[in-house]
Amino acid sequence: MAIFEKAVRPRVRWRDVTASYDRHMLANALVAFLFSVTGPLVILLAVATQGGLDREHIASWIFAGYAIGGVLSIIASVAYRQPIGIAWSIPGAVLIGPALQHLAFSEIVGAYLATGALMLALGLTGVARRAMARVPMPIVMGMVSGVFLPFGIRIVTGFIDDTLIAFAVVASFLAASAVPAIGRVVPPVLTALIVGIGVMLLSGHFAFNEPLRWALAQPRLYQPTFSGRALFELVIPLAVAVLGIQNPQGIAILKSSGYAPPVNTLTIMCGVGTLFFGIFGAVPTTVTGPSNAIMCSSGSREQRFVAGIIYGLLLLSFGLLAPLATQVGLALPTAFIGVLGGLSMLRVLQGALVATFGHELTLGALATFLVTVSGVTIFNIGAPFWGLVFGLGTSWLLERDALRKVWYG
Repeated sequence: MAIFEKAVRPRVRWRDVTASYDRHMLANALVAFLFSVTGPLVILLAVATQGGLDREHIASWIFAGYAIGGVLSIIASVAYRQPIGIAWSIPGAVLIGPALQHLAFSEIVGAYLATGALMLALGLTGVARRAMARVPMPIVMGMVSGVFLPFGIRIVTGFIDDTLIAFAVVASFLAASAVPAIGRVVPPVLTALIVGIGVMLLSGHFAFNEPLRWALAQPRLYQPTFSGRALFELVIPLAVAVLGIQNPQGIAILKSSGYAPPVNTLTIMCGVGTLFFGIFGAVPTTVTGPSNAIMCSSGSREQRFVAGIIYGLLLLSFGLLAPLATQVGLALPTAFIGVLGGLSMLRVLQGALVATFGHELTLGALATFLVTVSGVTIFNIGAPFWGLVFGLGTSWLLERDALRKVWYG
């Protein structure tokens, strides 16, 4: 079996992009982008600040995580005609938070590079593809459902955070969904986005505390230090965070949307990407779950690769204009992003729940879902990975015949 899955032929040309571009692609890409540069950015800033990193370190991280991630997203989306988002790992950032308290940053960079080399090796040997093939879809989708459920709940909690914005976003989304004449002109998500921004501007919820900084990012190259304590503490958890938690989410979303995602190629891209991310001080590269879900939420399946291209271009621009983009992203109210992101993923969450409980292996899928929702952390490894472990274990103990049927046909 080939190491790299074959790219789609004929190759994407400019006229294919222009012919496939429509309002759905723009709306979904824009919402996926806003989702990627708001909540994750807050996590990045919190981890970096608590770890004592200065603005120069943070700007370099933002540049690598978004600009290089945007380039990889464009390459993957064009090569395979799928909306494939690639960015930095949120669980990876959470993992290095405590490490910043007792490890030199050069040691952490060394761990990043070792993690990238490990992921690259797993991709080149085909181990990642074979491992993914052994996890049944109901169990994978149980993990996806558990991860995405909190995003759906944010639609409700958004009314507590900011009733006016939440009401405006939800009401405009429902109006565009219920009235075909509106939906044909402007997709429901784009309608909610436009109305939400309008309400924020009129109500004064969208404002800047300091003048906008128009400046290009100035990334910094780091010299790694390979220490045993950093490699032992970080490499395996970081690799599991990408290959056992986040990549399966993004890949499962693509599969459930009717695509054949290139598992091996994406693993190799994440390995190579992590090497580049690492030298600029950013955490490992991953295939996005929520962003892929948003880009797959509407529009023609054959056209959605354009959403991946637009998404990549927006990430690239954000990374290059990190100082300005960060100010704009952080000025958006959390209620607006939470409610809009939840609405964008409603159909995806619905499909994930159906795929989780609508077929065989329902006990294993339920175990996966419950463990993932619990948020439990064991050995510094997050709940989604343990959801897969306990889900497979449950099916092996209680649904063995059905599991063997999935594995061996």
